[in-house]
Formats: sequence, C-alpha cells, structure tokens
Amino acid sequence: MTIVSRDGVDNKTRFVLSIDGGGIRGIIPAMVIAHLERQTRKPACELFDLIVGTSTGGILALGLSLQDEAGQPLLAAKRMVALYERHGAEIFEQSLWRKLRTVGGIFEEAYSHKALEAVLKHYFGDRTLSECGIPAMVTSYDIQNRRTVFMKSWHADHASLLCSDAARATSAAPTYFEPANLQWAEESRTLIDGGVYMNSPAVSAYAEARKLFPNEPIAMLSLGTGELTRPIPYEEARTWGSALWVMSVLDCMFDGAAKAADHQMRLFLGEEYQRLQATLTYASDDMDDASKGNIRNLKQTAREMIAKTEDELARFFGA
Repeated sequence: MTIVSRDGVDNKTRFVLSIDGGGIRGIIPAMVIAHLERQTRKPACELFDLIVGTSTGGILALGLSLQDEAGQPLLAAKRMVALYERHGAEIFEQSLWRKLRTVGGIFEEAYSHKALEAVLKHYFGDRTLSECGIPAMVTSYDIQNRRTVFMKSWHADHASLLCSDAARATSAAPTYFEPANLQWAEESRTLIDGGVYMNSPAVSAYAEARKLFPNEPIAMLSLGTGELTRPIPYEEARTWGSALWVMSVLDCMFDGAAKAADHQMRLFLGEEYQRLQATLTYASDDMDDASKGNIRNLKQTAREMIAKTEDELARFFGA
C-alpha cells in the first residue's frame, strides 16, 4: 500500500516522531523510517514537524533532522541503516586485553568511546544543532549537576552544540561507554544516556510539541527498538548480588520506562498515537550484539514488523 505524505491529509496536524533507545537495535526504527521515506518519496524532515530521540534514537533524530548547505536533508534514513550495518561491530568491539583489564566491564566501561565518537564525527562532521532543518531534541542525564537534560535544536543555549557531541552524550549508556563531558552556558556537564530515566521520549516529545504548536492538533509515531521478552525467573534473580544485577537493572529501567510512556501516550492522544514495537523472536535483545548474524536477524525482524503494520502506517498518514 502506498503512503501519502501529511501534506495531502491535514495541513494543520503536526506530526511528531519519537524514537526509543536500544543500542544496535536502533537499526529497527531506522528501517521503518527508510520504508516511510521510500513510500512517500519524502525525507523524514518533511514528514515530521518534530523528531525526538533517546540514545540510539537520539542519533537517528539528529541525523534525520539535519540539512546541508543547500537546505536539503543531509542523511537519508537508508544511510542511518548503513551506520548500524557498517559500523556497529567497530563501535561495540572489545579486545581481549580490554575484557581482561575491565573484567568484562565490571571495573570499567565495556567499550572505548573513541570508536563511537569517530563514527559520529564521520556522519555529522562539525554541524551544530542549529543546522537541524526541523525542531529536534535528544535526552541525557547530567550526573555532575544531578538534572535531566533536553538538548533542543531551537534553544539558544544549545544552538552551537555539535551534533556529534549531543549524539555522544545521549548514547553514553552506563557500563557500556564512559560519560560525555560537555560545556555550554558557562557550565560543565557530565552526561550519560537519557535512557536511565526516559528510554522512550514520547511523553516529553508530546510536551514539547504542545509548546511549539500550541493551537494545532498533534499526531505521534513512536518507534521502539524491540520489546524485551527474556524472562528473569525468581530462582535466578533471588541470589544475585550487585555485579549480576547491574545489567538486568538497566534493561528493566529501559523497558519499564518505554512501557510507561506508551501507556501515557495512549491516554493523551488516543487514535492520534501510533506505537510500533517489534517482538524479538530470534534476534538478540542485547544492545551490543553487533554480530553479522544478529544484524541480519534485526533487519528481518524490522521487515516483518513493517509488513504487519503497513496498513496501520497508511491510516496514520491518511493514505
């Protein structure tokens, strides 16, 4: 089924895109957006009026919002899919020496931040948040000043922030990468992954949309990175200490926050809210499994979800 763009539906409705965190699983929402771009023959920055993301979703939000010097979209969604395919393994590469030195990530972050920073610099260059063609926002948490951080392309204090730095901050998942140290408005900040409090940024995206477009209807597409289905039995968890709990706690926090946001948005927007979340039947739910086999499984998971929800997407965009 062909999907038409919002222009042929209702010029007054503001469309918001919210993208969850999830590490390498970000290839799933990237493929959904690439499908939308193919069907509508329009880039994401023309389909949506606001794009908000957390962690890997923040990387996508910035990439899809940026424009080049001619005012054209800088990164098509298919290029963002390629980011995961081509660079996932180097971002989540762990040498034997690092495994031994960090004791599998217990005494230090599991992965060096240098590979992630190099990839982000390759894709974003020296572009700043002010170069986003539409409003874009990414989340983070400042552990130094103990506050939530929302980096907004339209905010004067954030306009000069490099997109690569904002992307690095929103994706600095504890135990995976070291925090990002950024400074703006004459204040130093130590930033970690926004997923620690908001793995699905849908509720904050809705709040910002209400402020940006106060008298206009809002419709939201919320994209997950795969639902966690791996059970944690009582007999297994009851004997865990802090070392064994740390990774599962992160998973529970990320998953719980996303499910809570989904529940709230259904109450707020009803039929004007569309949530796409894949079940990870055969793909790994590990955020750092960038093996060729798992990327292949994640792509197949995305294709199956797109096929199942194509009619819903068409209705959402008013086909």
